[in-house]
Amino acid sequence: MLAREQKQSVVDTYRTHPTDTGSPEVQIALLSERISQLTEHFKTHQKDHGSRRGLLMMVSRRRSLLDYLKKYDSERYKTVISKLGIRK
Repeated sequence: MLAREQKQSVVDTYRTHPTDTGSPEVQIALLSERISQLTEHFKTHQKDHGSRRGLLMMVSRRRSLLDYLKKYDSERYKTVISKLGIRK
């Protein structure tokens, strides 16, 4: 899980308006942050298969949100992937 301060800083960076906490950009950024933390976790805990399943579900959810954003607003999609450094 992300620390409260870390989560708030991610939300502040990617929000679209002052009270935004659930836009696709914010959700993708939060998932990306958690995915990177879990990736670091697996470098030392290779046999943690329960967490690996959670990681795969998060990657799938992020991919779905990216597909949605690409379908409905390609400019926002391009902005998000460039900010986060996600391939595609």
